[in-house]
Amino acid sequence: MILQNFEKKNKKIQESFLKLNADPERFRRRLNFSWSNWGFGMEPLRISAERLEKAGIKYIELHGNHYGRDLGYKASQTLKILDDCGLRVSGICGIFSADNDLSSSRGIHRQSAIDYLRRELDFAEEVQASYILVVPAAVGRPVPYDDMELQRSAETLRMVAGDFLKKNIKAAVEPIRSDEVSIVHTISEAIKYIEAVGHPGVRHINADVYHMQSSEAHAGEAILDVGDMLVNLHLADSNRGALGEGSLDLDAIIKALYVIGYNSEGRFVTLEPLGAGGNPYSAMFEKPDPKMLDRLVLNSVNYFKEREEQAIGMCLERA
Repeated sequence: MILQNFEKKNKKIQESFLKLNADPERFRRRLNFSWSNWGFGMEPLRISAERLEKAGIKYIELHGNHYGRDLGYKASQTLKILDDCGLRVSGICGIFSADNDLSSSRGIHRQSAIDYLRRELDFAEEVQASYILVVPAAVGRPVPYDDMELQRSAETLRMVAGDFLKKNIKAAVEPIRSDEVSIVHTISEAIKYIEAVGHPGVRHINADVYHMQSSEAHAGEAILDVGDMLVNLHLADSNRGALGEGSLDLDAIIKALYVIGYNSEGRFVTLEPLGAGGNPYSAMFEKPDPKMLDRLVLNSVNYFKEREEQAIGMCLERA
C-alpha cells in the first residue's frame, strides 16, 4: 500500500523518534505541561489555579492583562495564589488587539503596544515568567492596512527588544492563521520576521498546533524545522477543543518534540483550547462554566499523558 504524503512524513518522524531508544536518558524528563488561563474567561485566578492543581498541572501561562497602569494581575497576590496551588509561571500570553497593534498605521496604537509590552515585562520579571508571547499584528483583523505592516511591526518591536534582553525574558513570536491576522502566518514567516527585527532580544517562537494545521504543510515537520527557537507550543485538538475530541495526530507532535529535545528546562507545551472562530479574544470576557472547564482540563491532561507515556513506552521496548 502506498502511503499518503502526510503518512510518509509521520513515518520519518517515527523513525527519528525510535532512534532515541539508544539513549534512554532522553526520556528521563517528560514534557513541561502548562495551561493558558485566559480562555477561562472572567473566572478568578484562584479558582483557575485550584482546577489546574487538581489536574496535576505544575505550570500556568498567565493572561497578559495589563492593558493599563491600573489593570491586570498584581505580582504579590498572583504569586501567593500560585504558591498555594503548587504552580509556577511558564510565561505570559500577550494579547494584541487593534488597540495595541505593533503593525498599526496609527502611531498611537503602536505606542500602546510598546507601553503594554513594558508593563508585561515588569510583571513577567516579578513572577519569574520565562517568555512573553508576541503577535506581530492584531488578532481578529485579517485584512491588512497596507503593504508596510511587517516593516512597521518589526520596527516597533525592535524598540522594546532591549527590554526583553535586560530582564532575561524571551520574546516568543507567534505565527497565526490567515483567518485571524494579516501577517506572519507560518513558522518560516515568523523566522523572517525575527530576522527583520534584527535584535538579540527577539529570537524565539511560540507555535500553535491549531494554526499550524491550516498554515503548515505538516505540523510535526514544522516542529523539527523550528528546533531550538521553539520555547512554547500551544495545543488544542483539530476543533480547537479538548485533546482527544478531534482528529489531531497528537502522537506525531509528541514524537517530534522529543526528537528536538524539547523536554528540557524553560520549554513548555501549553494547552489553549478556545473553540473555533476568527476572533478568539471573546473568550476573555465569557462567563465561566466551572463544570465544563473542569472536564476540559482533566480530559485534555489525561489524554496527553496517556499518549506521551504510550509513545515513550513503545520506543523503550525496542531498545
